[in-house]
Amino acid sequence: MCLFCDMLEGKIPMDVVRETGQSVAFRDINPQAPTHVLVIPRRHVENLGALAEYPEELADVVALGASVAEEEGLEAGFRMVANTGELAGQTVFHAHLHVLGGRRMAWPPG
Repeated sequence: MCLFCDMLEGKIPMDVVRETGQSVAFRDINPQAPTHVLVIPRRHVENLGALAEYPEELADVVALGASVAEEEGLEAGFRMVANTGELAGQTVFHAHLHVLGGRRMAWPPG
């Protein structure tokens, strides 16, 4: 089973920020910025690219991420990041979007 699926099933606790019928946003346990929230679809798919097969759910993940950024007061700027594949740094193979903010972001990112 996947870590995020276990979290969605209540087997592992998560600090939920906001949720919809299709997605859940929760605080990252290893934050890389003052605000670091993960947004995941309730449906298990390997990565955000694979979620494109479900456009309404993909749109919901992105919209929830933007909504969380607004609620967290990140009007000055925020970053949404999706790591796809091991070489890109994806460690949990369930689609997710990182919402990062609260500090100046460097470029290139990594």
